[in-house]
Amino acid sequence: MSEALKLSIPDMTCGHCKMAVEKTIAAQDAGAKVAVDLDSHTVSVESKAPLAALLQALEAEGYPAALL
Repeated sequence: MSEALKLSIPDMTCGHCKMAVEKTIAAQDAGAKVAVDLDSHTVSVESKAPLAALLQALEAEGYPAALL
């Protein structure tokens, strides 16, 4: 079952950041639904991947995230 999450990623500021975040989440769950809002620096994610795995992958990619 997919879990709906909203993450704050303050360091995500541009199109490159958006693509990197989307790619990182897809690497954890290829079927994840991801909606990025650069203006608010947030990402809405529906994923089967555990939250801890997503946060760890984003941190490793240089985009530390926090659950909202």
